[in-house]
Amino acid sequence: MTTNTTPNHPSEPSEPAEDFTTSEGLRALLTRLHKAGPGAWEHDPVAAKLMGYAAEKYTPLARKHGLDPWEAASAAFDVMRTRAARKADDPWAVITHAVRITCIAEERGQGLLCSVHQARRPHISCFHDPERLSDRENTLSDYHPAFHVTDRHHDDEPDPPETVPTSVGEAVEDAILLFTLLGWPEGTARAAIEHVCESLARTGSRAAAYEALRRDRHARALLDVPAASWTILLRVLLGNTSPAYAASNTGRGVLLRLLIGEDLPSLLDDDALVVTISVAAPGGCDGAGHRGA
Repeated sequence: MTTNTTPNHPSEPSEPAEDFTTSEGLRALLTRLHKAGPGAWEHDPVAAKLMGYAAEKYTPLARKHGLDPWEAASAAFDVMRTRAARKADDPWAVITHAVRITCIAEERGQGLLCSVHQARRPHISCFHDPERLSDRENTLSDYHPAFHVTDRHHDDEPDPPETVPTSVGEAVEDAILLFTLLGWPEGTARAAIEHVCESLARTGSRAAAYEALRRDRHARALLDVPAASWTILLRVLLGNTSPAYAASNTGRGVLLRLLIGEDLPSLLDDDALVVTISVAAPGGCDGAGHRGA
């Protein structure tokens, strides 16, 4: 009897699955899924395992910011489909950085009761979370300066001179003149102070305006004002917004002091203010804010 001695040919080996736990393996998987088209993520078994791995990997980060692990995995999924992740030297590093930023924005958005897109903006995220009036042991009116009203005089005393509130335009011009008299170039002082006033009118809050302007390197570069001079100018104009300084000249700032009736001579009599503005004049201080020899 003749037997068939022809050897059985084994089937072709299947392509090994990518090891997405490594940067090279993840890059290969992301590239393959991208080339396969949008439906590949839904039907590819390796992609499903990748998302499970991402949810597990970012669980500590998600819990740190009060989120569900799959919210972090969703943020990772959004980044994985980008060209930046596929072409990065270390895709996992790019994804982790993006997920961390998204988790922070998600947490801030939930706290501020706004969208994640808004929470990513510095001029929004600088605010504190909303609070109910009943959340604090002491009532809001006891400590918040917005609820404090101080009489300028007793009823039996006449109005002191020069206490009539001035207009905004006059206050701005007096502030410019103050800085000019104390060594600031007139063009620089005018451009910088008008820019601060525009930001203040746009934000409606001295604290918000200060935070936005402090980070505005582009404006500072255009105005050609050194970093030390710029910081001092903002603090002098807008004041220290901490409640502890609310009733002091340091807390009010030059613009508010002018608006509530102080005049230029009284500001020039403030020795600490005069020294601060003079030392900060551009060209008159070094990188640390100290006047050169």
